[in-house]
Amino acid sequence: MKLEIAVLSGDGIGPEVTAQAIKALEAIMHRFDHTFTFKEALVGAIAIDKTGNPLPDETLELCANMDAVLFGAIGDPKYDNNPSASIRPEQGLLRLRKELGLYANIRPVKAYETLLDKSPLKREIIEGTDISIYRELTGGIYFGKKHLNEAGTVASDLCEYSQEEIERISHLAFKAAQKRRKKLTLVDKANVLESSRLWRKVVTEIAKDYKDINVDFLFVDNAAMQMILNPSQFDVILTENMFGDIISDEASVIGGSIGLLASASVGDTCCMFEPIHGSYPQATGKGIANPIAAILSAAMLLEHFDLMDEAQAIKDGVEKALELNITTPDLNNSNPLTTEKVGDFIYDYILNPEDSNMNFENIHVGQSTII
Repeated sequence: MKLEIAVLSGDGIGPEVTAQAIKALEAIMHRFDHTFTFKEALVGAIAIDKTGNPLPDETLELCANMDAVLFGAIGDPKYDNNPSASIRPEQGLLRLRKELGLYANIRPVKAYETLLDKSPLKREIIEGTDISIYRELTGGIYFGKKHLNEAGTVASDLCEYSQEEIERISHLAFKAAQKRRKKLTLVDKANVLESSRLWRKVVTEIAKDYKDINVDFLFVDNAAMQMILNPSQFDVILTENMFGDIISDEASVIGGSIGLLASASVGDTCCMFEPIHGSYPQATGKGIANPIAAILSAAMLLEHFDLMDEAQAIKDGVEKALELNITTPDLNNSNPLTTEKVGDFIYDYILNPEDSNMNFENIHVGQSTII
């Protein structure tokens, strides 16, 4: 298969972890005889610094004309710590999602057996957790009308959803549940919010077309509690934009590191894949950023194009790295490896799964596993 991929590495650790995701895709090219072309573009703080725009028109045009987008991270302290800044890096990401029509954000959350003791939650609570969160991405309070009075003392943000916006992501979530454990949980606040009551009404109606799916409803406050008390009860979680943002970040602690969580943002014609973590500016250039979320995002990219064996090859490499403790300081504080070395191991494992297991010690002495 031939794929053209836009690469938006962004800020902070974005370029470092994205480089390892590209490395994994290059290994897939060699092993499975595909052709992937990568074209880089600016986004975020670096784009503001160079062009004055967090999402230059050239970047948007490139993304719209490529098969997929591989995204890193955005954010910089000089903007993050200045709430009065009129131009901000996150504006570029929000606009990109909106312009490309990326209305569904998919975030897998998995408790890896080899990392159960790394989580701040007890092993018996998180064991067996395997969740897929479907977050609506282009509607709701983040995109609603915003108002600040002249005195700057009263502010409002409108949360608005249409039936069509709810329907299109709901069908995706129900179809995903059919391929998993056939359970879907809608997370809302229907006891208080009119927009949530519309969500519940629409999802209840759609559920009639998916009679094999067990549908559950939870208020977001209860869902947040259940995520800590018993996360393995969840299969597919469907929710609106802000609730999904909060719930998925809460779920990130289950696996022991936010550096493990990948995501896909898809629409009818475009798709983007990114780790859910931020730009982590304190770690920039230190080689300590966990690249696994970015690498697993590359696996989700392959799954989107039905390259399931190829995606599994990346996942196998990640599983082996975790099994052998070939990880960065967030997961291995006694003998950590660098961002690049973790990427090197996974690259080698994809190409030579038998040899990499035998020769992984070479990683620790600064050599490539396969020579």
